[in-house]
Amino acid sequence: MAKPDDRSDNVEKIQHAISNTVENFREAEDFVQAHRDEMSAKDIADIDAKNHRRQEAIEGFRSEIKDEAHS
Repeated sequence: MAKPDDRSDNVEKIQHAISNTVENFREAEDFVQAHRDEMSAKDIADIDAKNHRRQEAIEGFRSEIKDEAHS
């Protein structure tokens, strides 16, 4: 038998994911800022691209929270 769909803690889990993603975003920015002179342009571009994807993920998480609030 399949487990019942328990969504009672989804908002909490999503909020935790947002917090982790924001923390990773900030750490990456701080790292680039501190080590820019030692990094290749490709490495900087890769981190910038990753942070862009993190921003998109955060927007998606926030949208999911809104959906959960309406459920």
